[in-house]
Amino acid sequence: MKQTTDADYIQQLITEGEHVHQDFKFAISDARKIAKSLSAFANTGGGRLLIGVKDNGKIAGIRSEEELYMIEAAATMYCKPSLQLDNRLYKVEGKDVLEVYVPESKEKPVYALDEDNRPKAYLRIKDETILATPVHLNVWFHNKEEVVVTYTEKEQSILNLVGQHGELTLNKCVRLSGLPRKLVIGLLADFIRFDLVEPVFREHTFYFKLKSD
Repeated sequence: MKQTTDADYIQQLITEGEHVHQDFKFAISDARKIAKSLSAFANTGGGRLLIGVKDNGKIAGIRSEEELYMIEAAATMYCKPSLQLDNRLYKVEGKDVLEVYVPESKEKPVYALDEDNRPKAYLRIKDETILATPVHLNVWFHNKEEVVVTYTEKEQSILNLVGQHGELTLNKCVRLSGLPRKLVIGLLADFIRFDLVEPVFREHTFYFKLKSD
C-alpha cells in the first residue's frame, strides 16, 4: 500500500477547491484581514486555510516565517474571543505550504477587529467570507437558550409578510411591518432557530424566506 506523502495530502485538498470549509491564500500580508477568515470558519462549522496556494490551486509556497506570526496575531490579537489554531507545514514541490485548521467555536459569535478596532462577525457562504447580519448575531447569542415562540399578532404579521413577498431583506421587513427593528431582528432569529425561516445570500445581500419542507 502506497504511503501518503505531504504532497499527496495537499494535492488532495487542492483538488477539492475552495468551499465553505476551505480557502486558499497566496500570501498573508495583513493580520486583521486574515482574522476575518478565521472568524468566518469559527462561526461556520470550522475549516482550513491553505497558505502558499494560489486561487487556481498552483503551489506558491509561503514567503517567510512572518506569515506564521501574522496568523497567530490574527487568532490571538484580532479575534474575539481568541482562537486556538492547528498549524502544520508541508513540503510540496520544494516549497512550504501552511495548513491552518480553524475549529468551530463553542463561543459564537467570534468577532474580527477591523482597522478601527470595531468587532465584526463573519460567516462562510460557499467559498466566500461574508459579514454576518444582526439576525445571525441574534441567533448565535441565543442559540443555547430555550426559545418559545408565541404566535401573537406581531409574530404572525412577520411570517405573513415573508410569505407574501417570497424573500425580504431585514430593512424591507422592518419597513413593511412597521415594528421596531430590534423586535423584527429577534423574531426572524427565533423563526430561523425553529426552522420556519431561512436566510438566503444572493448578489451580496441577505434575504429571508419561509423554509420549505
